[in-house]
Amino acid sequence: MSVYTRVERNELEQFLTEYSIGELVDYEGISAGIENTNYFVTTTQGQYVLTLFEALGMNDLPYFLDMTAHLADEGVPCPHPIPDNNNHYLRKLNEKPAALVTRLQGINVITPNVEQVTALGSHLGHMHVAGQSFKQTRPNARGPHWWAETSKQVSSKLNDDELHMLQDEIKFQKQHDRSDLPTGIIHADMFRDNVMFTDNELTGIIDFYYACNDVLLYDIAVTVNDWCGKEDGSLDEEKTLAFVHAYHEQRHLTEQEHAMWPVMLRAGALRFWLSRLYDMYFPRDGELTHTKNPDAFKHILQDRREHESFILKLWP
Repeated sequence: MSVYTRVERNELEQFLTEYSIGELVDYEGISAGIENTNYFVTTTQGQYVLTLFEALGMNDLPYFLDMTAHLADEGVPCPHPIPDNNNHYLRKLNEKPAALVTRLQGINVITPNVEQVTALGSHLGHMHVAGQSFKQTRPNARGPHWWAETSKQVSSKLNDDELHMLQDEIKFQKQHDRSDLPTGIIHADMFRDNVMFTDNELTGIIDFYYACNDVLLYDIAVTVNDWCGKEDGSLDEEKTLAFVHAYHEQRHLTEQEHAMWPVMLRAGALRFWLSRLYDMYFPRDGELTHTKNPDAFKHILQDRREHESFILKLWP
């Protein structure tokens, strides 16, 4: 993630004395994403990722750490938190909540192939099933209420066409009841930079700090929008079908979910268009920060609004 909080070597060495993972060999900041500070950490006993949480507080974080530990124990390829010498996952470093997790192998893929998309569909389905036995809950902080509030903040920055589409989409989403759809733990940010592969084998799903309890179909939609899209924002039919079929083999999709499929794809596009607009117009200070272009999700939302009949065919 982006580096907002600088950690000096002596500070990290002192921090690691509270863990039984050996002595510090090397560390470096990770300059991807926008929410937290992350460092790769190598010790004499292994490789880890250190996260300093820039927005989430000490009371928020046990959900995420306990949840990823649960999922990892259930066979989901996600980082497992490392307990300190007092068996706690969470500590403080430079006045920020901090945690160490296992570092997974593999690399991000820029242009996923059908085999990789199929693997991700299967793993997401498995994750959604595995999450049903985790009893802690957390609401989606970037759900419909956040969409409405953020749309007010960015509206003055938009041109007339953008503002009309935004307001119309907020209205559209309010008209659709999602209360009957299956819910559970969702990743909510399953983008290509949060999944790692070794060739066509999925070896890691990372960055669960938007995870929450919400509609499972929404998680599928967010993932498909990023992994199965073409450069113009439209959906690749072969990849989308491969993803959804592979997911369906792990958790059977329902008729209610089919009916809401176009709505959820639009909801996923709306959420990330809004967040990128907000990050662009109201940036956070940081040592190493990256702002992503909101136009990509504007085009995705435009496409999903225009092609409902095609979208409904992309189903098992």
